[in-house]
Amino acid sequence: MPGRRRTAVTLWIPNDSWVTTDRGCAIESLDRDTCLALLPTASIGRVGWVTPDGHAMILPVNFVLDGETIVFSTGEGDKLDFVREGRVLTFEVDAVEPAFQAGWSVLVFGAAEMITGPAQIHRIEQLHLAPWAPLRDRVFIGLSVHEISGRRLPLHPGKITFVRQSP
Repeated sequence: MPGRRRTAVTLWIPNDSWVTTDRGCAIESLDRDTCLALLPTASIGRVGWVTPDGHAMILPVNFVLDGETIVFSTGEGDKLDFVREGRVLTFEVDAVEPAFQAGWSVLVFGAAEMITGPAQIHRIEQLHLAPWAPLRDRVFIGLSVHEISGRRLPLHPGKITFVRQSP
């Protein structure tokens, strides 16, 4: 745009590297590897599907990543019904830094299935997936990453370097 000042900003991403972005490019598209690297940096995501009457249902879940499978737990209800029916689910996770007006989001589409094998359940339990609400008859769901895409809104001009470190 004429008259618009372009500023380069340096960002750190979870695979221990630094990325310099041009603020003239407002939103960055993320590749598959970057999206997969961002997923385990969050613990809450949103599972979405369309109900038979055409309404979008989007519910928060806590999750872990097991290889390239997103794992969450649920009890009886709509989520489990849709998994049993073999419908495609959508999963979204994001992180924002309002003070910097920066953030990212990752969107996954895939088929979900109940995890029922004792060895699989034991392995998932070792990943420390802890629901925030008690679940009666807890069922683990695995959502395979068939399609994944992501976007990142880099920092605004000012040459601020932002680094988030895990505890």
